[in-house]
Amino acid sequence: MIIGVDVGTSVTKASLLNRDGTALVTHSMRSTLQRLPGGRVEQDLEEVIDSVVQVVREVAAAADEVGEPVEALAITGQGDGLWLRDHQGRPVGPAISWLDARAADVLDRWGESGVQRRVFRLTGSGMFPGSAGPLLAHLAEHAPERLERAAVAGYCVDAIVQRFTGEITVDASDASLPFLDVPTRSYSTEALRACGIEEYRRLLAEPAPPNKLFALDGKSAKNLGLPAGLPVSAGPFDLPACAFGSGVGKVGDGSLVIGTTLGCQVLREEVSIDPHGEVAGMWLATPLPEKYLRVMPAMVGTANLDWVLNMIGARVDQLETLLGNSKPGAGGVSALSFLSSSGERAPFVEPHARGQFSGLSLETTQADLVRAMCEAVAYAARHNLETAGLAGDVSACGGGARSAAWSQIFADVLGRPLHVPYEEGVGTRGAAMTAWDSLGEPVDRELWAAARRTVVPHPSAVEFYEHGYRDYLDSIDRARPQWGTTP
Repeated sequence: MIIGVDVGTSVTKASLLNRDGTALVTHSMRSTLQRLPGGRVEQDLEEVIDSVVQVVREVAAAADEVGEPVEALAITGQGDGLWLRDHQGRPVGPAISWLDARAADVLDRWGESGVQRRVFRLTGSGMFPGSAGPLLAHLAEHAPERLERAAVAGYCVDAIVQRFTGEITVDASDASLPFLDVPTRSYSTEALRACGIEEYRRLLAEPAPPNKLFALDGKSAKNLGLPAGLPVSAGPFDLPACAFGSGVGKVGDGSLVIGTTLGCQVLREEVSIDPHGEVAGMWLATPLPEKYLRVMPAMVGTANLDWVLNMIGARVDQLETLLGNSKPGAGGVSALSFLSSSGERAPFVEPHARGQFSGLSLETTQADLVRAMCEAVAYAARHNLETAGLAGDVSACGGGARSAAWSQIFADVLGRPLHVPYEEGVGTRGAAMTAWDSLGEPVDRELWAAARRTVVPHPSAVEFYEHGYRDYLDSIDRARPQWGTTP
């Protein structure tokens, strides 16, 4: 068995996984997301580490009761942001979340000067305020002493791995945004120079080679309730881990992570950068040789649903009823779902993108508002998946996929079946799958992918939403000039 850990933005989960992909036991613990003035969103690395220790200890105790040996600890978690540490793995200031917006002005300047497009042409990464490039530039301007004190500028997963193993490393998926030449897995000096932060190349750890395993040190092993020297697998980070854990296996297959944000991904066999296209999304290196993920990590998702439910005083457990009380088209109400304070990052980057409702009348119901927002998020999913090159099956996971009614909307808008794994912890599954590969004991991927329910689109709804989707794209075209920047 393997203990898989998924360190999310606000919840850390650990599961004891069998080779058939089922979780025997799962424990979770919340961590704090600090939202501060100036668009700052931060986390305490020590609290995050403690959350991992607590959930792994509980799962390790359960493994002892089962009586089967644990073969490895497989770690995945949130990507992007900036987790500065010293040589011992101690934090150099609070970890900066991928949700952070403090570097929006940097991105504005880079958009106007052409830096964004230059980096995109070099690496295929469309930067956003919470990515490492603008965050490093922001700190270089406003807090250079933090960068001078740091030994490594990394991410959540490698911060945990450093603490547990003493190794300074980074998974190639995390390193992909924004400075990695993905096919060669090497950093682009030109991209760093374009951003004006070439001197901070020293802070970037070399990406670990595929199938690299680390060893749990004695102190961490005691804290976790695991044996010293246990193999530790680091990555891929949560988006690619969810893709592989939910069943993506063939070129052209897509993955939809309906979480706080909307992770849209398609497996590709070559990196293809359109130098004249939208400067958005990213190309990720994966654990699979010569396979890449074209990722569109939109800033819309279940946070939008939470917002509209809060506005009308409703609960998540009322979602099925609310969606059932409003027909497709939401009584003439339509929405744009760009509610994040840092705007949108896929399939276009616009730090000032903002949401809207239109078509409101005195007859508009609370159910119509909820359905309009759920439809808008589904339209965003289609926009991103098609931009990423979707050609095969679509797997879905995350909190939004638990809703039968919302899953149906996604299937109808996409016009294709939506496959939802029975196991909800697909991030830990993807991490465990990678760990077993690294141990030289690959699992039966087809068996794992088959454990799912399929949501079949309704033909009449597909036709209706085809028109709605075109209207959605037109609404974005009309709104973008009002947001204050050009593509």
